[in-house]
Amino acid sequence: MRTVLVPLAKGFEEIEAVTIIDVLRRAQIDVIVASLDHVALVQGANGIVIEADVALDNVLTDILDMIVLPGGWDGTYVLADDENVQNILKEMNAQGKNIAAICAAPFALNKAGVLPQNFTCYPSVEEKIREDGYQGDKAMVVEDGNVMTSRGPGTSMCFALAIVKKLEGEETYNMLKDGLLATYCK
Repeated sequence: MRTVLVPLAKGFEEIEAVTIIDVLRRAQIDVIVASLDHVALVQGANGIVIEADVALDNVLTDILDMIVLPGGWDGTYVLADDENVQNILKEMNAQGKNIAAICAAPFALNKAGVLPQNFTCYPSVEEKIREDGYQGDKAMVVEDGNVMTSRGPGTSMCFALAIVKKLEGEETYNMLKDGLLATYCK
């Protein structure tokens, strides 16, 4: 079974986090929801609280197939400033493991030095990263090497399904896409 880490920091974007967690679990992927602050309950940007499975510093990276960062500016700044998150991103990238980020979270990838040439993010976030290589609205999901990025809350379903496709293959992807009525995802 594949294992994916979804770290949550206060101020994360709830639609993105819940969609990622839900869709990946439907694909029988083991999702570890980790709190950065050693608290069981993490509050999102819109006041919705999610219960974390573990504290981030209790996660061993050698068991991970992928790390996925949800956006939300407040949460993204915490992810970008958290030494543990930054080290996990660098370590996983050095090992060629999969990394993904949506909305504002590519900012945290950039800070870790793992954001590839081609990426997308929430409009205007590229101004804080770089405009060279920014794909804008050309695609809901941009994949460059081992890194996948997406634009924001409205692209969460396609982003999560793209992760499923990468980790579990076309058959599982198509089954979930059809079952979720997400046929608009490419």
